[in-house]
Amino acid sequence: MARRATIHRKTAETDIRLAINLDGRGKAKIATGIRFFDHMLDLVARHGAFDLAIEAKGDLDVDQHHTVEDVGITLGEAVAQALGNKKGILRAGYFLMPMDETLAAVAVDLSGRPYCVVNAKIKAEYVGGFQVELLEDFFGGFAAAAKANVHLRCLYGRSSHHQVEALFKAFARALRFAVARDKRLKNVLPSTKELL
Repeated sequence: MARRATIHRKTAETDIRLAINLDGRGKAKIATGIRFFDHMLDLVARHGAFDLAIEAKGDLDVDQHHTVEDVGITLGEAVAQALGNKKGILRAGYFLMPMDETLAAVAVDLSGRPYCVVNAKIKAEYVGGFQVELLEDFFGGFAAAAKANVHLRCLYGRSSHHQVEALFKAFARALRFAVARDKRLKNVLPSTKELL
């Protein structure tokens, strides 16, 4: 059964169309108006092995906040929809991503309970024109909409570019593991509560 979703989220501040295939080949077509952010979302597709298409139009003349947060929310909604009843998934995943002098760790649990922690001391305010403080808004938006625990930590690093990129790559790999299916538990919900 295909695990795909298409979401159209329109507000007074943003207009976002997003399509995802959780069992894809890492293909991406991304246009948010923020080139570095596009690159990070390309990484999510490639390292997550998701096919991902995002077209986002936002009030970038105000700032990047609405666009970045709303893309996170829309991605979370799409992942939740594509997962369906969540039976047979591994549910939780984590990954340590080295990137030259940087090391990032991310853990994801598709628990049905939204919570996000970002622990990253990144020196630069902007990387490639992307407002770094919006990392928390993007991942927080994803966690809320996907109803997931998302914990991100940059353990160390010199390059702000490497730190941000390592976090996105680690997130993609952790999410890839969490949404993966376990053939032995095909019809089993991964929770003793029988609710996710």
